[in-house]
Amino acid sequence: MPDFVDEAVLHVKAGDGGHGCASIHREKFKPLGGPDGANGGRGGDIILEVDPNSATLLEYQRRPHRKAGNGAPGKGGNRAGANGETLVLPVPDGTVVTTLDGEPVADLVGAGTRLVLAEGGAGGLGNAALASPKRKAPGFALKGEEGASADVRLEIKTIADVGLLGFPSAGKSSLIAALSAARPKIADYPFTTLVPNLGVVEAGTVQYVVADVPGLIPGASSGKGLGLSFLRHIERCSMLLHVLDCATYEKDRDPVSDLDALEAELTAYGELTDVDLSDRPRLVALNKIDVPEARELAEMVRPLLEERGFKVFEISAASREGLRALSYAMGEEVARARAARPAPEPTRVVLRPREIGDAPFEVAKVGENTFRVSGAKPARWVRQTDFSNEEAVGYLGERLNRLGIEDALRKAGATEGAEVYIGTEEDSVVFDWAPDVDAAVPPTGPRGTDDRLA
Repeated sequence: MPDFVDEAVLHVKAGDGGHGCASIHREKFKPLGGPDGANGGRGGDIILEVDPNSATLLEYQRRPHRKAGNGAPGKGGNRAGANGETLVLPVPDGTVVTTLDGEPVADLVGAGTRLVLAEGGAGGLGNAALASPKRKAPGFALKGEEGASADVRLEIKTIADVGLLGFPSAGKSSLIAALSAARPKIADYPFTTLVPNLGVVEAGTVQYVVADVPGLIPGASSGKGLGLSFLRHIERCSMLLHVLDCATYEKDRDPVSDLDALEAELTAYGELTDVDLSDRPRLVALNKIDVPEARELAEMVRPLLEERGFKVFEISAASREGLRALSYAMGEEVARARAARPAPEPTRVVLRPREIGDAPFEVAKVGENTFRVSGAKPARWVRQTDFSNEEAVGYLGERLNRLGIEDALRKAGATEGAEVYIGTEEDSVVFDWAPDVDAAVPPTGPRGTDDRLA
């Protein structure tokens, strides 16, 4: 059986887009048949998908770095590059995705639920797509964009209807084995159960999932024992069942004190995580009444627990006594909780177009005749440019001029020779501004050159 791992840090990198191709069609008697360079392929995405057959994050703990396929470059003859292979990563139902700083990203619940964790880069345009009446045969193509990257934390919060709480060796695993087809490891020593066990129970027409929380002892909410690692698995439970050991040999323990200790841990965990568990219905199971002394103790403490408002069941997971009544009582609570849930609202896609007049870039003066241009469009255009090709650099200048950056620089007080940074402080390209060069006039000369840059 693979190890159960319910936390992992994942580092992903989507595929890069393929570069566009700069090609001119040539054949006999047609030495210049026009541009036929095709676009590059799109890089593959990184997608998380809920898989019902996945139960652990062990694979991502072993291999935390994942990368999708890159797009292939375009080719001549209008042959577009192939798209990069998308990487679909299966995760268990109930996986919570957060940033490394703890900011929530997504809560993946339900088989088939998907999250695009990192988008692949767009492929670069070939010179066939860049041709225009002013530039009929471009001698350049655009580069593909880099794929996005992400560093996230994955955490499983088990999807179960009923959470079993109890001290080690209280009989939770035996109870799951008796109620369902699950076969967890069972032994007579503490901390036999090191991972949450799940079992599907049928009570009449109601079918529900039961899960236990291993190693819950006093101090678990502060990191003692195993409880802190697995207490989060009960956050989604509709109800809680306290399994109390009536046949313990420890002198300082009894069912009432065990119940008080368990409730104290739930309260402490709620204060620690801001998860309120006080509204979850509770049932109490006094276990191991197949032992004569345990039966006597159960009969003695039952009135005390009922006075506190608990519905109490005397059971034996070993002999199966009292399990039918308990399973139907849990089924009723689960059915009641399901009926009380609000109906899911239909998914609505909200489109928020940019306000009219909202500039796609900003120009800021950062020094004595030094300016920084920030914005998604200019930064993307810079990344797409092949700076070893003069015509490609000239085309970038034309795009920036059409966007209005040159006018904005003049208004900001830029003069001849101003240093213009485009991009972020960590990743930017520097240009020397020459306002006397008209970027609106197309270049003349051989392909791949630009006389405006002389």
